Amino acid sequence: MKNLLAFDLGASNGRAILGQLENDRLTMRELHRFENNYIVRDGVFQWDLPYLLDNLKQGLAAFRDANVGQLDCFGIDTWGVDYGLLDENGQLVANPRAYRYAVDADMEAAWETVDFPTQFRRTGIAALNFNTVYQLYRRKREGDPELQKAATLLLLPDLLGYLLTGEKKSEYTNVTTTMLYNPTTRDWDWETIRALGLPEKIFTEIDRAGQLRGCLRADLAEEIGINRAAFAAVGTHDTASAVAAIPGSGNFAFCSSGTWSLFGVETDKPILTDAVRNANFSNEGTIQGGFRPLKNIMGLWLIQECRRDWERQGRKYSWNEIVIEAQGAEPFRSVIDPDYGEFFAGGDMVRKIQDYCRRTAQPVPETVGQVARCIYESLALKYRWAMERLEEIKGQPLSQLNIVGGGIQNKLLNQMAADSIDRPVVTGPVEGAAMGNLLAQAMALGEVRDVAHLRQIVRNSENVETYAPNHTAQWEDAYQKLLALL
Repeated sequence: MKNLLAFDLGASNGRAILGQLENDRLTMRELHRFENNYIVRDGVFQWDLPYLLDNLKQGLAAFRDANVGQLDCFGIDTWGVDYGLLDENGQLVANPRAYRYAVDADMEAAWETVDFPTQFRRTGIAALNFNTVYQLYRRKREGDPELQKAATLLLLPDLLGYLLTGEKKSEYTNVTTTMLYNPTTRDWDWETIRALGLPEKIFTEIDRAGQLRGCLRADLAEEIGINRAAFAAVGTHDTASAVAAIPGSGNFAFCSSGTWSLFGVETDKPILTDAVRNANFSNEGTIQGGFRPLKNIMGLWLIQECRRDWERQGRKYSWNEIVIEAQGAEPFRSVIDPDYGEFFAGGDMVRKIQDYCRRTAQPVPETVGQVARCIYESLALKYRWAMERLEEIKGQPLSQLNIVGGGIQNKLLNQMAADSIDRPVVTGPVEGAAMGNLLAQAMALGEVRDVAHLRQIVRNSENVETYAPNHTAQWEDAYQKLLALL
């Protein structure tokens, strides 16, 4: 039996999950969980890296205290695009910036030198203002001294891995999110890097998921009281790990549901057509070295922010209580585009949704149930829009939707998704990113042959749930309303 430890960090919380692999079955147990929110210092949104590192060490200590033997391997996945900078001595220059600090002006300034069609042709990535390339170009334009001091750039999971092991490499799946990777040359997009005047020296060697990358530093192992476990490059982009753990087969679409809903399909090669570019889809990497043409949909961020608004007003609701309120609200009263620009930034989300409905001459949601139902139905409708675009891109129909991630705990939204797209929805696993992370570690140790074998282990280990569609005329009318808004 192999003892594996997955660190799965999202933009709202993080987990350390023990995985034990034996006879092609994986059992999982959460050992440590912690909150994660960006902090604001001098007006800049940042990730509190000392806090994150301390929680990784607590996760390793929790494994020690579990008394299950030696740790064979560990791996780290996080969200994409964000990074940290190291100086010539390998010391962190400053806390990593958080992607929600980005603004459209960062993107538009870069386009004056390298326009978006050229960027898409080189990288296959959608125009999103938080892409790493735009974050870096902002610092370049501002003459940021931190960028001038930098000798190395490491994306967040690779940065955390470096702090635990001393190894400086960049894993493929997260590299593809930066809009600085060229899928044709299979290397950093040096043309754009040079055109924008970004320092070439900061970009490191790219490796792939399923490869070993050093081991836990001796001083940390002694401090924590744990063996010097191997460290593996996994699908360090959490969506890549989650998609690897989808138990589906055949011609399916996937949705990794959490703060974002990452909605796409798998392909061997990037799809760089005008249709993909115009729909603002990205070609992000898979752990097997292929691609995921996908759409970033705003996701459960909308309801997370509304819940924070209600808490500030002294009204505390559990997620289940919010779902119950939504179930009791009138259906299809109001529809929003979840990806409307003003919804990106945090704060006052309830008011922003109300203003959107007011501007579009729709009934304004007032109650918790009305707001939540508006969000859930609108997400399900946007899933249909994304599904139709994917079928156009692939040139063939998709038979079902597989949803993974924490969002599948909302069974109301799962059923709405099936009703909206008029196809079966299969959900599971909940901890998809952690499961993909663990099994990529097993691949690095030689216990898993390939992604097909990995997915068979998922099917052996997880119970999935299927939602049959009930597509009514009301759903069709609501979809036409969304199309009009778009």
